[in-house]
Amino acid sequence: MTIQGWTLIVLFVAILVALAKPMGAWLFALYEGRRTPLHVLLGPVERGFYKLSGIDPSAEMGWRRYALHMLFFQIVLLLFTYAVLRLQGVLPMNPRGLAGLGADGAMNTAISFTTNTNWQWYSGEVALSNFSQMFGLVIHNFLSAATGIAIAFALFRGFARREAAGIGNFWADITRVTLYLLLPISIVYAVYLVASGVPQTFLSSVDATTLEGARQTLVMGPIASQEAIKMLGTNGGGFLNANSAHPFENPSALTNFIQMLSIFLIGVGLTNTFGRAVGNQKQGWAILSAMLLLFVAGTAVVYWAEAAGNPVLHNLGLAGGNMEGKETRFGIAASALFAAVTTAASCGAVNAMHDSFTALGGMIPLFNMQLGEVVIGGVGAGIYGFLLFAILAVFVAGLMVGRTPEYVGKKIEGREVKFAVLAIAVLPLCILGFTALASVLPAGLAGPLNKGPHGFSDILYAFTSATANNGSAFGGITSGTPFYNGLLGVAMWLGRFFVIVPALAIAGSLAMKKHSPESAGSFPTTGLLWIGLLVGIVLIVGGLTFLPSLALGPIADHLAMIRGQLF
Repeated sequence: MTIQGWTLIVLFVAILVALAKPMGAWLFALYEGRRTPLHVLLGPVERGFYKLSGIDPSAEMGWRRYALHMLFFQIVLLLFTYAVLRLQGVLPMNPRGLAGLGADGAMNTAISFTTNTNWQWYSGEVALSNFSQMFGLVIHNFLSAATGIAIAFALFRGFARREAAGIGNFWADITRVTLYLLLPISIVYAVYLVASGVPQTFLSSVDATTLEGARQTLVMGPIASQEAIKMLGTNGGGFLNANSAHPFENPSALTNFIQMLSIFLIGVGLTNTFGRAVGNQKQGWAILSAMLLLFVAGTAVVYWAEAAGNPVLHNLGLAGGNMEGKETRFGIAASALFAAVTTAASCGAVNAMHDSFTALGGMIPLFNMQLGEVVIGGVGAGIYGFLLFAILAVFVAGLMVGRTPEYVGKKIEGREVKFAVLAIAVLPLCILGFTALASVLPAGLAGPLNKGPHGFSDILYAFTSATANNGSAFGGITSGTPFYNGLLGVAMWLGRFFVIVPALAIAGSLAMKKHSPESAGSFPTTGLLWIGLLVGIVLIVGGLTFLPSLALGPIADHLAMIRGQLF
């Protein structure tokens, strides 16, 4: 570890905290449906969309209607993308003449991008045409991100409203988020990336001559536009197989830093938006503080493990940190920070090969996802996932003070606690259940390229990433088979919508309740004690569930490495 490495991490966190309030204010304007400076230009577009689709943006929806409209929209998008991928061979913008994907691969990919997971069992530059990339996938990068933010808005309204039947309008929420937030930032971001050297072209490829005189074909395409929303929307699916380790997607140390900031930008802003929505910004800062404590602790462990390197190599006189699988352009500190960022959010973009990390260095990205990716988390998904843990934390606090638990002016009762537990339980049920199946069935055991605990970690990581809607992979597993495409697709769907629907049910239940003012017996939810309780609940409820599986995988792998055995 170096001073430069720690300076990078501290600078990243400091800039992130500074961006929380202005981004929160922008999101709060969209949450309330207020005018922004962009309405002058984009307001007619929004009104035109409502007129063409017959939508009344002021019509309130109850939680059931909100959920049904959201699910219907996702299914339509899924079927559209499935059709695009299957018919790729006869669709335009396919200069390399690529054939359509198989049924199981197309369905896995359609589910992956619909759920904001962006798990990629294929190499983008080899398998997909420009049309499939732009219309089949990038459309999801916008709309799946907008859906997550819309769900967060709905839950915020549940806490903020008093004796109300509605939690907003789904169509108005996703339209405003897409039109006034995701599109403008992505356009500016894409222009910056083009200026930094990221290609944006409809050329399929160019030929280059290497220093050795060999001829090399470099795949090109509209990369910058996909890269921008891939990061901003915490999608993570790369145009190229090497993802953000490829210089076409991530050409410099500065673009690498900007990409990390953009992954967290909306997530940290939503914590401030929540505080504004409930009339107390300290509530948002308390949540962000708890998130950052977990994030910084995880980042420190990854950086320490990768800087320490492999003791087997040390015994051979090869001292130094672990540079295997890392870009020399970025080094250990930036790679460790990127790995922690992308798995603390539901992004999945990578600038290094996680499979090449040390056992403990690879365990933290895995653990970040197993917590439910609530450590900042995906756009929308992080904050509504964290609020589920907040409901459990305030329930525990209520038991300690001997009265009905309250949070931001709403009594937390049995209905809310049951829905919160149901949503949180989805992750361990899917992750551990599907990992167990893949670890005993021949079709599952055929996937890992490594044996022993590292091979088990490959399987565990795959189902953790899918269920947590992250999309990153250790890379040491062959997942493009009917078995893995099918099972991972189910995990992605359950991990997304079996959390969203209970969250909306909680929003509907809370919105109908009266405001309960604080009293002398209320548990304070803005101080250090509350932050500590939040962190403890996340670690105990979200983390200890997975300790046995981590012991069988990365912990066993680390102990074997100490004894000189590698996998």
